[in-house]
Amino acid sequence: MKLPPFRLEEFWKKYEFSSPYLLCSSDAETWRLDEILSFADDETRTLWDEMTLGYTESPGHPLLRKELSCLYNTLDEERILTFAGAEEGIYCSMRVLVAPGDHVVVVDPCYESLVNLPIALGARVEKVSLTPENGWRLDLDAMRRTIRPDTKLIVLNYPHNPTGTVLDPETLDGIITLARKSGAYLFCDEVYRYLEIDESRRILPIADAYEKGISLNVMTKSFGLAGVRVGWVASQDASFIQDAGSYKLYTSICNSSPSEILAVIALRAKEKIWARNRSILLNNLSLLDAFMERNQDRFSWTRPQSGSIALVELLGQTPVDEFAESLVREQGVLVMPGSVFGLPGNFFRIGFGKRSMPSILERFESCGLVRK
Repeated sequence: MKLPPFRLEEFWKKYEFSSPYLLCSSDAETWRLDEILSFADDETRTLWDEMTLGYTESPGHPLLRKELSCLYNTLDEERILTFAGAEEGIYCSMRVLVAPGDHVVVVDPCYESLVNLPIALGARVEKVSLTPENGWRLDLDAMRRTIRPDTKLIVLNYPHNPTGTVLDPETLDGIITLARKSGAYLFCDEVYRYLEIDESRRILPIADAYEKGISLNVMTKSFGLAGVRVGWVASQDASFIQDAGSYKLYTSICNSSPSEILAVIALRAKEKIWARNRSILLNNLSLLDAFMERNQDRFSWTRPQSGSIALVELLGQTPVDEFAESLVREQGVLVMPGSVFGLPGNFFRIGFGKRSMPSILERFESCGLVRK
């Protein structure tokens, strides 16, 4: 299997640690180690203090899987499988679910491996594309026209990256009905769950909503713990969990023991963690609202409904890739052009989950490239 270049991660490799002002970070504000340890209860503090740096259980520490199962309504720890980050979860899941010739439907744009891995595995991949004309909403009729009786897998990415849109319950029910009719698996990248702008719009995880649903999540985005490198998949389908766990034995085998204990501590303090992260996010979004109002002759957007990211259109004749390259070269401010997602048009992604965002946004707005 030959994989194409991973454009998004190649972009980060080139710019993330050399650009001083990141305006396209996708995760919530990062926590310090001492802050997370301050949340530890007696049990987890003892686990941390007495931890040895040996191998861990391949599916994940029992306490970790137990805490993760609490995020779902219908699952226990036996239906949770952990990984070294979300990407390993995507990779192992696709290796288990997809065979050459399978028909796979992918909502696009999306995180790149969600579409490139099925293609590389020999699947017949059809995309259901989101468009700005429709406010980036998923068209259920388009999904209905694309799904076939032999569709093996439907791949979703909600809350959506990079547009920040969410599914409504009626659309989710419609997709599940279509999947059930074909007997297809539903795989949903849900890494921005818990960062909904309006929390009343949070829908059920796919793993709860559908018997062949698979939910992917990670400690990176809503928890602000990218460096912990703990991701997971959840599903009612025991055979999928078993097979994905067997495939993991060919990748990382098991997770890092310090990371697992830190994740348990964070999960037990999740309400405090989400509250702080949402406070930063919502404050930054209000600043972004005002920025877009002031600069509507230069930029346009569909206001995000979830996540710590927004997709903005650069108006005028300047190609967005040229704009982004000049911006980082001359101002040190990094935005992510839509070409990284294979997205046509003049769009770029902004991140608003970090404490540094207000000062970077001010720098962005004041530079000559923006004020033209």
